[in-house]
Amino acid sequence: MTEAASIDHAIEVSVNYLSSESPTPVVYLSKPPEGTARDSTEILRHPVLMHDARRSDTPLSLDLQGFKLVTHETAAEDLWNQEEIHRLYYPEVEALVKTATGADKVLAFDHNVRSFARAKKGVDGAAMPVKFAHNDYTLESAPRRVRDLLPEEEAEKRLQRRFTIVNVWKPIIGPVVEAPLAVCDARSIEREDFIETNLIYDDRVGEVYSVRFNESQRWYFFPRMESHEAMLLKCFDSLDDGRACFTAHSAFNDPSTTPDAPCRESIEVRTLVFY
Repeated sequence: MTEAASIDHAIEVSVNYLSSESPTPVVYLSKPPEGTARDSTEILRHPVLMHDARRSDTPLSLDLQGFKLVTHETAAEDLWNQEEIHRLYYPEVEALVKTATGADKVLAFDHNVRSFARAKKGVDGAAMPVKFAHNDYTLESAPRRVRDLLPEEEAEKRLQRRFTIVNVWKPIIGPVVEAPLAVCDARSIEREDFIETNLIYDDRVGEVYSVRFNESQRWYFFPRMESHEAMLLKCFDSLDDGRACFTAHSAFNDPSTTPDAPCRESIEVRTLVFY
């Protein structure tokens, strides 16, 4: 099969995974100790079929596949402006997720803005797109985040009930052509595919899942996402009753992207969702 071959509205691309030979990985987001590598992750690049989610023959949902596309127009004029993000965009995202999930309370608590061009220049707080299959929270780090962000009494009360973590990924400008975001159908990932990975900060240790390849995994993306669209991704669900609990996501190189394509500019907001 050629790199850009199409099968059932899918293209063959490469996704970066954690190597099956890799030990438990550690990534330092602060200065590592002398003689210690900043990132011990060993990467395996593997070909996968990337399916066009816009042509899915079944409705997509957070509780089945773990992701869905929604329409969202923002009142924020500049999504590179931190003050505007917190003042305008966070409340919009909270309302969007609350409507989409029927939750009792939604708390937007963190975000990333990404652009290869801006990150290369070191401006606007931009980071590079992450071209590595991962999930942002684990069985350990998800409840820890609730305790970090809520008053102790409220946190313990909320943890007695169902809660989820949902990311809202949105293009700042569209259409997205370079480094689009892909997500793996939660039903196609085995728990054994998720490997705990420590993130070492100056003041704390976080934990995410790196992902190992499994032939059963089925990947999707929404081609040419526009700025009035947003993708909801479920990164955790405390209610382990058969519905989606974790998904994996990764940016990837679309072989149809031309050299003069504009750099992807996107914002991703993380939310705690309480029921």
